[in-house]
Amino acid sequence: MKFVDEIRVHAKAGDGGNGCCSFRREKFVPRGGPDGGDGGKGGDIILVADHDVDSLVALFFEPLIRSKRGGHGKGKDKHGRSAEHNYIKVPIGTVIYRAGQSQRDEVEIEPIADLSEPGQEFILSKGGDGGKGNTHFKSSTNRVPRQVTKGYPGEEGWFLFELRTIADIGLVGYPNAGKSTLLRELSAAKPKTAAYPFTTLHPLVGVIDLPEYGRVTMADIPGLIEGAHENRGLGHEFLRHIVRCKSLFFVLDMAGSEGRNPVDDYQSLRKELRLYDPTLTAKPSCIIANKMDLPESEENLKAFKTRFPKLKVIPVCAEIKEGLDKVIQYISKKVAL
Repeated sequence: MKFVDEIRVHAKAGDGGNGCCSFRREKFVPRGGPDGGDGGKGGDIILVADHDVDSLVALFFEPLIRSKRGGHGKGKDKHGRSAEHNYIKVPIGTVIYRAGQSQRDEVEIEPIADLSEPGQEFILSKGGDGGKGNTHFKSSTNRVPRQVTKGYPGEEGWFLFELRTIADIGLVGYPNAGKSTLLRELSAAKPKTAAYPFTTLHPLVGVIDLPEYGRVTMADIPGLIEGAHENRGLGHEFLRHIVRCKSLFFVLDMAGSEGRNPVDDYQSLRKELRLYDPTLTAKPSCIIANKMDLPESEENLKAFKTRFPKLKVIPVCAEIKEGLDKVIQYISKKVAL
């Protein structure tokens, strides 16, 4: 299934029903007077954060959201029926902005809603109120009122929905550092892995079961490249998912199998996070020194610890499940609190 974490939608709430112009006409009731009822209220469009939804793909195929209009008023003072609200399920972590119709139109900087809790609701567009029937216009000088008001239009507009993945742990690293393999071995998630270099195209969240019935979520954040904070590659599409994570695990190829130095990799990753959002560097973090089964890894690990003596480093080889028990222990003590 296609993963969608950003979408523009047009929302139009229901219009209110029109008021009715009617007069009471019954046998033995002379001059019955006006009895036109009011129109019903149009339906609201309400967003609901749902933990069973993990993508905005449903809105990708139906970006026009509508609610029904209210019923028109009727004679005998019968009010029109109010339309039902249209509830739209979105993933937890969805941020809503006001936006223009096209990609070139500006998007407001400040969000109008941040659905970060399960079951949280937000009225995206309010339905219009119903119009008034002619009953409201009767008076001592206007005994046969024929005035009515039409229903008020429902709110409408263009909005940008942006999904920011919520997880306890975010895996940060360069492509082919072993993030997907680590997530696969620690949880029941099944990210794509291969022996050739490639990067995951969208975040994938897995659930890790801990001793004593503990549980945490871990997100495989797609691999970053240099200049990601300037939106190079798929920079901002990746970086925005890290903002929600409570703790960051820097997954480093300690063997330097891709021709990179682990020290340089860590410094570059920290730089990209700092330039995108300075608060990211203040999050709790540790180093996952991956690919320790390769011969160059031991020497690189010593050099890394010499350069960063205060950092927590956990040597592992995710491919053969070596050292993963230490990762679980660290998560139980430092993350799952």
